[in-house]
Amino acid sequence: MVRRTFVLCLVAAAALPAAAAGSAPPRVSQLVVFRDGTVKGNVVRARQARVRVGGRRCAVPAGTPLAALAVSRVAKIGFRDYGSCSRRARDAGGLFVKSIGPDVNRGADGWVYKVGRKLGTADAADPAGPFGRGLLKSGSEVLWFYCHFTDGSCQRTLAFTRVAPALGAVSVTVRAYDDQGRGVPAAGATVHVDSATAVTGADGSATVSAVAGTHQLWVDQTSRIRSFIRTVVVP
Repeated sequence: MVRRTFVLCLVAAAALPAAAAGSAPPRVSQLVVFRDGTVKGNVVRARQARVRVGGRRCAVPAGTPLAALAVSRVAKIGFRDYGSCSRRARDAGGLFVKSIGPDVNRGADGWVYKVGRKLGTADAADPAGPFGRGLLKSGSEVLWFYCHFTDGSCQRTLAFTRVAPALGAVSVTVRAYDDQGRGVPAAGATVHVDSATAVTGADGSATVSAVAGTHQLWVDQTSRIRSFIRTVVVP
């Protein structure tokens, strides 16, 4: 992970959290948004992974955002180690993601991750989890994106707060979230229901026409980070 302050938390846990022992790795939804707008999304088991850092092979704890990214193999990942990563997963807390695919950190800009709507406050491989309060849970949404750091924050990220399929249409409400998970109505965002679109109003809401059946729903907007895809069924 790249923290927005780029100050590294190098406190290594003495052992993995007890919840990680003997339990199946969590199944999480992951979305990676590259600088050019290309996206790669998948559902993965965030199992323990091994990554190459220089000439070493380092273990990454299961249940961490970095484990999900590594096992998904969406692109080549470049690292810097500010700790002492090793074959022991508990030593991975100082791993720093410096590049994903062609996109390399530059100055204050670089790769960050969110879990849900909030920017992680710990390194992506921290054994204490993304907020220091435990590892990822099954059903978590992990968003990686290239942050352009301006006025003390990354770009806001888009998410649905309401999705209401109805006969012949889908009505939605969209908010845009800052690093701390504080949302504002996402006015002017484009809502996609497969190939049909509509633009949100001042309150962040829009209604998109759609025939009966199963559809893919997402939202995007210039200078903001697009949402995860949701599946909706129109009666």
